[in-house]
Amino acid sequence: MNSAIISELFSVKSKVILVSGASRGIGYYIASQLSAIGATVYGIGRSALAKQPDFEYVQCDLANYQQLHECIDQITAKERRIDILINAAGISLRSEKNVYSRSNFIDTLTVNLIAINDCCRLVSDIMKENGGGVILNVTSIGSKLSFPENPGYLASKAGLAALSKSLAYDLAPHRIRVNNLAPGYFHTDMTDKSFNDPILSKERTDRMMIQRWGELHDLLGSVIYLISDASSYVTGIDLFVDGGWTSKGL
Repeated sequence: MNSAIISELFSVKSKVILVSGASRGIGYYIASQLSAIGATVYGIGRSALAKQPDFEYVQCDLANYQQLHECIDQITAKERRIDILINAAGISLRSEKNVYSRSNFIDTLTVNLIAINDCCRLVSDIMKENGGGVILNVTSIGSKLSFPENPGYLASKAGLAALSKSLAYDLAPHRIRVNNLAPGYFHTDMTDKSFNDPILSKERTDRMMIQRWGELHDLLGSVIYLISDASSYVTGIDLFVDGGWTSKGL
């Protein structure tokens, strides 16, 4: 197999990609990098951006079904298709004084699971009309392991991991692949507090085989693999990018 064929396998050039949760962190990084390598990228998120990024950004509350539906309709009207959906949207609402409120639990599941399901369903209907596509959902090592004082986040990510497998089964006849990308600890706005706390940061580093926190560029190869033709026979999997955290024993 020559280099041109290999390059084509991993290419996303000219693909129309929708990234949810693109206002910051992992979602923003992924959207920017995929745009830089030739994809037509639309990012959506709840927050307004201070400056226009190098991809198309639309402010949209994913938890508002009507807004989400209208946003996806607008993109489809312009592009006529969506080839790839990457769901990086997510919130984490920790407990206060060891009390995790019912409202926190509901809000977390609404954004991290229900809204993502809505996005998958709306976009997969478009993909069906265009002969197929790829959905990549960003979960977490928390989809598999327990962590303290954040049950809503863990429940939502475990639910999302199972949702992806269910959708992979249901959508396979329509040539739509669905997989999970499960990051470990990366320094983003969401993890800034623990990253900058010497004790908390060391506790997390000590759980990794590769003794450092992940950097956002560590995710890019896995993302490109899972959304490109290089993984054309891969669906329904969890790909953990966690420095060995989930595999480590002692």
